[in-house]
Amino acid sequence: MAKVLLLHGPNLNLLGEREPHIYGRTTQKELEQIVRTRVEGAGHQLLFFQSNHEGQLIDWLHQQRPADFMIVNAGALSHTSIALRDALSAVQVPCVEVHLSNLHRREPFRHHSFVSELALGVIVGLGPKGYEYAADFAIHQLAQKK
Repeated sequence: MAKVLLLHGPNLNLLGEREPHIYGRTTQKELEQIVRTRVEGAGHQLLFFQSNHEGQLIDWLHQQRPADFMIVNAGALSHTSIALRDALSAVQVPCVEVHLSNLHRREPFRHHSFVSELALGVIVGLGPKGYEYAADFAIHQLAQKK
């Protein structure tokens, strides 16, 4: 059984009510359940964590070592946090980055992500479907390791 992490950054706890015209009406709990159903259905363990505090995200990543795969939506920290980027690099867990909205159709400051350069892939703008695809990709990657 592989250990898969799902990491959510600041403000994602407000999904479903926060700017639904951008992020949709799906809640964080529903996104977690989408991923959990797929990952656990494939026989793997899913650990989920969300925080609005950069240091808590970094501490959680350190505590979860070792892990086999990670799905990351770092929220606004994707564009600002070198410390979170360094933690993702340090834990050496293969990952895919997910964002509900298409960052490249939004404000210019959102066009760069410090997480992207570490990720095996990046899924943006596909809404909740992006989480399904990320979970399926994680399962595929874990199967390739066997």
